[in-house]
Amino acid sequence: MAQKVFVGLSGGVDSSVTAALLKQQGYDVVGVYMKNWSQDLPGFPCLWKEDYQDAKRVAVQLDIPFMMFDFEKEYRHRVVDYMIEGFKVGITPNPDIMCNQEIKFKLFLDMALEHGADLIATGHYAKTKNGQLLAAKDGNKDQTYFLYRVDQSALEKTLFPLGDYTKPEVRDLAKKFGLVTAAKKESMGICFVGKVGIKEFLQRFVKSKPGNIVDQTGAVIGTHDGAIFYTIGQRHGLDVGGGLPYYVTGKDMKKNEVYVTNKLDDPDLWRDECTITSTHWINKAPRNGQKLQVRTRHRASLENCSVSIKDKKALIKLENPVRALTPGQSAVLYDGHHVLGGGIVS
Repeated sequence: MAQKVFVGLSGGVDSSVTAALLKQQGYDVVGVYMKNWSQDLPGFPCLWKEDYQDAKRVAVQLDIPFMMFDFEKEYRHRVVDYMIEGFKVGITPNPDIMCNQEIKFKLFLDMALEHGADLIATGHYAKTKNGQLLAAKDGNKDQTYFLYRVDQSALEKTLFPLGDYTKPEVRDLAKKFGLVTAAKKESMGICFVGKVGIKEFLQRFVKSKPGNIVDQTGAVIGTHDGAIFYTIGQRHGLDVGGGLPYYVTGKDMKKNEVYVTNKLDDPDLWRDECTITSTHWINKAPRNGQKLQVRTRHRASLENCSVSIKDKKALIKLENPVRALTPGQSAVLYDGHHVLGGGIVS
């Protein structure tokens, strides 16, 4: 008897091909749309209905059962509130990582198992092997950075069929399968919310509070509409005009000041070590002093480093300084293609 796999169908091409591949491989596939957000924002209508319909069309094309799991209340509490509270205290949280930890690989997994699933699957570009998380074939699309907080027990019940394909190959497969989503563009923006940017989203929940932009000499060179909206390394949206571009090096939430520099070699913009908190190790913690690689943001290159762990914290020492290490973002540790885990930059 074929194993039953519940596939998270988002209405995009990646999850559509995931379902098609698994059906082709002989699994008993069920498509599930996760409804996590349905609120429209000014100028940014939520596209959940269109995505739901696209997911449903794919299920009809593939002749697989289809259902919707409504996680909107939990998503608001566990992901959106977490993100807003993080920004309020001056850090830059990553909602996509929290969504994977709390929604896709916890709530979705649990509900799928309750409904009779043996396994779940998503359209992430990643690989698993015996409960280990491994980088995908397509280094440009690899999404393991966002998956480092998923538990080994969840990975043992998860399939990532796209791990051995590149994005162009997935597009070709979608055309070959004749899927209605074959030419659908990728969604950008906040996980599940759509094309809205972080600043536009936050402005719905946090009042703007103008303050000063201060350069590396201590001079006030402009004003901003709220320190909460700015993140370390940011270049766009500063509106200080003329000359060399400025980059955010820090901010003071009490003074509501944003600090910037127009010198790319400014030491305030570079760090060769960082402490991570709330560490999560997928299989087991690395050895103290072990030579590893670290990724400090999605799509950033892997940097050589060593790690020292104490309780739920770890000190990461980098071989070479990296730019814009941002509190609230994640540093994810790799041993070659094997993802060990990581934590939140403090």
